[in-house]
Amino acid sequence: MEVHGAHEIGTRRGLLIAGEWVQGQAGSFEVLNKYDNQCVAEVGIPGSAQIQEAVRAAAQAYRAAKLSPYDRGLLLDKAAAVLEQRSERLQRLLCIEAGFTLNDAAGEVRRTIQTFRLSAEEARRFTGSLVPIEGAPGQAGRVCWTVQVPLGVVCAITPFNAPLNTVAHKVAPALAAGNAVILKPSPHTPLVACEMADALIEAGLPRAMISVLHGGADVVGGLLDQPDINFYAFTGSTEAGRAIQQRAGLRRTQMELGSIAFGIVCDDANLDFALGRIINAAYRKAGQVCTSIQMLLVHERVFAEVERRLTEKVRALTAGDPFEPGNFVGPVISAASAERIENWIDVAVQGGATCLAGGKRQGNVIAPTLLKGVDDSMPLGCQEVFGPVMSLIPFSTLDEAIARVNATPYGLATGAFTNRLDDAFRLARELRVGGVHINETSSSRVDMMPYGGSKASGFGREGPYYAMREMSEERVITFIPDTGSGEQ
Repeated sequence: MEVHGAHEIGTRRGLLIAGEWVQGQAGSFEVLNKYDNQCVAEVGIPGSAQIQEAVRAAAQAYRAAKLSPYDRGLLLDKAAAVLEQRSERLQRLLCIEAGFTLNDAAGEVRRTIQTFRLSAEEARRFTGSLVPIEGAPGQAGRVCWTVQVPLGVVCAITPFNAPLNTVAHKVAPALAAGNAVILKPSPHTPLVACEMADALIEAGLPRAMISVLHGGADVVGGLLDQPDINFYAFTGSTEAGRAIQQRAGLRRTQMELGSIAFGIVCDDANLDFALGRIINAAYRKAGQVCTSIQMLLVHERVFAEVERRLTEKVRALTAGDPFEPGNFVGPVISAASAERIENWIDVAVQGGATCLAGGKRQGNVIAPTLLKGVDDSMPLGCQEVFGPVMSLIPFSTLDEAIARVNATPYGLATGAFTNRLDDAFRLARELRVGGVHINETSSSRVDMMPYGGSKASGFGREGPYYAMREMSEERVITFIPDTGSGEQ
């Protein structure tokens, strides 16, 4: 597969099943260049027999694998090195199939390598704990400890908006914990997921320990019908997550779902420090991040200044071809998404909102957009936009800001800028979200942190240390020496 400039020429990609790349038995679909909508690849779709074969092979590989924690760590470190060697190629693929700018693509690759290396570290020290059982009556001389046991086969269902690093956050911890993996990447961005699987095989992973199946809801349904899958790790919409959870039954899951992410700017905030971070969090990856700032709550005392300064900054952002080095924003994932976002902006303006910057669409590119006067009767005020659109909302008291964040059904992350410790700790206590970031944005994520939401934003946590415990179970072991005395 050769990358030529901004285009992928004549690419065909099959399915990885039982260690071999094979053609799909249920047809194929096209992968588009997100900037110009040209077909850059054709990808196969598995038939039901191929889904069954992939799961059967993964279950057999898991049972046969004898990789020690050291072996797993070494393998993941080698895979990180392979990915690093392929950085330029991966960045180009991300620009093509995800529409990432060069800067966003480079950041995605760097973080993916870091996630693999973190998973390698955690693999080597993956252990349980000693239980002080002798502190209980009648247990003198008895020893108790726990071990973490892999679940078996993990199914990773991943999104388009971080098609390398979100995949890494599911695949690498699953392997680090000793599981086999079935990967079902987004049909918008399947090519970089195939590259990751290739890197793992090149690094020495037993070939059937990872399979890659492409497609949409029908393939997910087929995977949910497989009883040998023990865990489903999903990132996507709340609606899809709810359906997966219902069909998974008693099998364990991790759900990272929808969000409406807020930022809070208090009247004591250092605006020089805050505004650049806010711009990055709202518009990087064309706003297609679950934690991208969609609503910026600004204290009324500083609202006018924040509005003026952000309007200038957003108007200065450039958007267009992701291969152009100066562009801050590239295309969104599809023409349908671009048309929906444009429509939501138009509905807001027609309903009385003011467009301070942007608001225009050219092809799949939405100009970075800043609005004020959006209310919760408008789609932009009550649904996740998943595009480069941020709305300014004034507030007068911290009570009001907290209530506004907590009023949504979602709860992934919130960032707040304040230097008052009592306000900072109050926000940390009272915001019903999975992450509260003081003097940072909702989009502040370091890959070793626990990451996940509450309410309709899901449950379970990513981050290699935390994900490995999600993808394993704790087994308790006790031992008492046989002294030959017959006494307890």
